[in-house]
Amino acid sequence: MRRQGRRVLFALAAISVLAMAALAGGEEGTRIPLIGEEAPAFTAETTQGIINFPQDYRGKWVILFSHPADFTPVCTTEFMTFATMEKEFEALNCKLIGLSIDSNYSHIAWLRTIQERIEYKGMKNVQVMFPVIADLKMEVAKKYGMLQPSASDTKAVRAVFFIDPEAKVRAILYYPLSNGRNFQEIKRLLIAMQTSDKHNVATPADWQPGDDVIVPPPGSCGTAQERMAKPGKDVKCYDWFFCTKKLPKPEAGVH
Repeated sequence: MRRQGRRVLFALAAISVLAMAALAGGEEGTRIPLIGEEAPAFTAETTQGIINFPQDYRGKWVILFSHPADFTPVCTTEFMTFATMEKEFEALNCKLIGLSIDSNYSHIAWLRTIQERIEYKGMKNVQVMFPVIADLKMEVAKKYGMLQPSASDTKAVRAVFFIDPEAKVRAILYYPLSNGRNFQEIKRLLIAMQTSDKHNVATPADWQPGDDVIVPPPGSCGTAQERMAKPGKDVKCYDWFFCTKKLPKPEAGVH
């Protein structure tokens, strides 16, 4: 009886460990890097040669994004949009890296088709110059939780990872396979995070470069009272915890 009891206890302990690992994302393919964590490192073959991440991108912001598959219409519109905006992201010290669970040959054929045959919303002869990862073994996709079995076992969802110059994950966006991303929002969020870093401020709902920013709340009663009595130049206080200030548009981000 004692032996049976011990076996039951051992079995329950093993089940608990497995359950905890699953909740923590321990199962391969389910773990999504969290905001503030180090971005998982990888070496990968791409349409622009081998890249080593994050070594090759130190000092740069990176937008790493996945798409379900080559030669699909939604992905085609997204790649054309990202490619036409690449210089805008470069001006923000940001590099783009794409990924799908396709071969390098498939990537190259698809990108050539985009350039030679596709015209959409005034975009034509679009050349995709940023690297696109060939991830047939799903190694990078699994490291970043881009595979979500309830959506597909073989296609990555539309994930967007914002990674800062210190290789930390700063923001994550996920879209379903059926719906394209809002690229103006991707750019706006990048500028907002850069603005917060540079000026030690927060940005309110629907913030756009040039809008007022939020001053960090005071940390004590004394500073709260002082904030209300003497808010400072270009500072507007709605209450002790909620004050905004003007930030000239050219100072937003890293322009």
